[in-house]
Amino acid sequence: MTPYIRARSFLSSPHYTSPPVSDMPPPVSATTAGGQAGPVPFKDVVVDDDDGAAVTRQPAAEEYRDAIAALPLKQSSTPSRRLLQYKSTWFLEQWVPGTIALHRRFEARAGDIILASLPKCGTTWLKALAFAAAARARYPPGDGDRHPLLRLNPHDCVPFVEVTYNAGEEAKLNAAPSPRLVTTHAPYSVLPTSVTESSSCKIIYICREPKDMLISCWHFLNKHSKYNTMPFSEIWNSIYNGTYYGSPIWEHILGYWNMSKTKSDSVLFLKYEEVLRDPMTNVEKIAEFIGQPFSDAEKEAGIIESIVKLCNFENLKALGVNSKGIHQKLIAEVPSESFFRKGVVGDWVNYVTPDMAERMDEFLAEKFRGSGFSFTE
Repeated sequence: MTPYIRARSFLSSPHYTSPPVSDMPPPVSATTAGGQAGPVPFKDVVVDDDDGAAVTRQPAAEEYRDAIAALPLKQSSTPSRRLLQYKSTWFLEQWVPGTIALHRRFEARAGDIILASLPKCGTTWLKALAFAAAARARYPPGDGDRHPLLRLNPHDCVPFVEVTYNAGEEAKLNAAPSPRLVTTHAPYSVLPTSVTESSSCKIIYICREPKDMLISCWHFLNKHSKYNTMPFSEIWNSIYNGTYYGSPIWEHILGYWNMSKTKSDSVLFLKYEEVLRDPMTNVEKIAEFIGQPFSDAEKEAGIIESIVKLCNFENLKALGVNSKGIHQKLIAEVPSESFFRKGVVGDWVNYVTPDMAERMDEFLAEKFRGSGFSFTE
């Protein structure tokens, strides 16, 4: 296990250039009811290796090269989209090293909060809501223009664990102060035992109606320089043929759904449509679940409303940091605007016929039969 590396505020880094006063983060002083000030933006974590404490570990792609070479391979019709099967789940090839590292290397700490989802299920928005709620003592949501979400993309505040390993940022992940707020697209079965057997780690899973998920994913991938020729038929059929990331998607969803029923103190299951319909209730639910319930004083001061306003989809979409420039994600450069398209419910009606929708609904209804799970209830 890599030794814990002290993290210092990015303000103290010798490489840090002071931004305009309006962009400066607020002083770190307040604490939550649990005694901690909440997570900090991952981008702001600086590894302090002055003591020579860092241990260089072989990159995940190199360490697991032989294991990866032995995995079953599935080629989609788009040449750049190869999938490998790891622990019964299909992942995009470039995500596999980080996924294996998540399973084998990640050591959960008490208080860690892990957001999980299939791709394009409201992950970016959930990152913003969860970060704003969990870090509200450190970064008050109504504190003018000083909040990290006004200067950073939500993905810069809350990292994908798989990406940190792929990018060689394991030391930074270890150095992040507790409580850490991270994300994964991995199914429950791939999470390490340090997470699944912990009584103090919290997992928040969000799912989305699959037809909308597919439409969102198609638009997102077509903004990638490598995926700009993906035919619609490929993304639509990806659930049927198991080429959607995290397939089979019903097993991905049911893994977290079932655990939310048997370990409700550890796993919170959310539906994107319900969060969109009533964000205030769901922000309050998230805060309660992670052990940071809103006090009566906070409610009277409108803190929940401030979080919802700060994280309003259109507000986030309009920010320069989310509407301009490029976000590096693994080996691909992704336009920042691609993380914020519409965020609406029912956009699928503009792309598929009623017969196509009915066939998809019937197919998934059969997969979920007897589980007690439904996208509409």
